[in-house]
Amino acid sequence: MSRDGHRVMLRLAPRALLLTAAVVASGCQVASHGDNLVNGKTLFIGDGRCGSCHTLARAGTKGTQGPDLDQAFQRALVDGFKRSSIKGVVHGQILHPNRFPQVDPATGKPGEPMPAGLVTGQDAYDVAAYVAEVAAKPGKDTGILATVGGGGPQGTAQEQNGALSIPADPSGQLFYKYKDATASAGQVTVQSKNDSPVDHNISVQGSGLNQQGNIVKNGGTSTVKVGLKPGTYTFYCSVDGHRQAGMLGKLTVK
Repeated sequence: MSRDGHRVMLRLAPRALLLTAAVVASGCQVASHGDNLVNGKTLFIGDGRCGSCHTLARAGTKGTQGPDLDQAFQRALVDGFKRSSIKGVVHGQILHPNRFPQVDPATGKPGEPMPAGLVTGQDAYDVAAYVAEVAAKPGKDTGILATVGGGGPQGTAQEQNGALSIPADPSGQLFYKYKDATASAGQVTVQSKNDSPVDHNISVQGSGLNQQGNIVKNGGTSTVKVGLKPGTYTFYCSVDGHRQAGMLGKLTVK
């Protein structure tokens, strides 16, 4: 969903159909008028692939390819827009996204346009209802919603016999399974399996080195072979915006 698309949709919103989504302010309600908020959040951060492109604070996503949804709707809410109206805007954009790619302000490169129908049917209503319920809302999700997603990188990946495995998050969120890694000095093959449908790779930078692996998705493995000296390096995803969104970690070589 591009920023331009949001601006257009927000201008059109007063004429859009107001799709009802009466949700409680606490954010802990599971369903609302037939919309399952838990399913909506699950899809937003997972198989729906929304969170890999969009920032939405309550969902814990930090994507940068599309607009920050909290910022996109904050002004509209201040101006008196109802969250039910925002649900209609989001649902329409899921089904019929702006076809013009957004330009990354940091690189000047055009990004991939948002595909139509990443989620469909009731799933699309569920995602729209969740975004409408939490966009630009301070605090954190509570109740059952708080149990969905979360996570983040955990633990340390350890090199063994010259091989170091640092898988990407299987749901497509912008982080690796491990928050840091250790390796012995010498030639090391770093691999990152990516089971998600979102493009990722593995890259290593430090001590004058900056090597990037192949970009993969849907079960592919990104590989980079590096000669490491003792010191501190950074492993990261070089896909536009992913490193900036936090898809990186520290590699300590002894």
